[in-house]
Amino acid sequence: MNTTGIYDLLAQVPDPEVPAINIIELGIVRDVTETNGQIIITITPTYTGCPAMKVIEQDIAQLFTAQNITNYTIKTVLNPAWTTDWITKEGRDKLLAYGIAPPITTTANKKILLGDTPIIACPQCKSTNTTMVSQFGSTACKALWKCADCLEPFDYFKCL
Repeated sequence: MNTTGIYDLLAQVPDPEVPAINIIELGIVRDVTETNGQIIITITPTYTGCPAMKVIEQDIAQLFTAQNITNYTIKTVLNPAWTTDWITKEGRDKLLAYGIAPPITTTANKKILLGDTPIIACPQCKSTNTTMVSQFGSTACKALWKCADCLEPFDYFKCL
């Protein structure tokens, strides 16, 4: 199987923490190469020590076993560090449809370090009358927000 076919297979692996988006759309699959008949899949965690990475490796192994692919290696790299810039447009659209506000910028928002709070639209009603409840949401890569108009809480995928 060529590398395009491997990417197609990997697109079937959902993120265990946000199953509406796959690992290609999330941008954690950095590369797929073939050397001497061995497929090398390079992945980068969204956070160093992300507990979902072991599950992702297991899901890839299970999928490849079902496809009778045995000649592969999964390599985890930490450099360069993952960034929300790597989430595809399709991934951002799927996050929004799933009820998670996608990152609002294409690079890390350092204004938060200065006490400035970004304006995040509610994924349910699209209001910008929202406030951050906690810097950490359902996972470390998300913050918990609440809409003052529809009163719904929601996760915001933080810019990294």
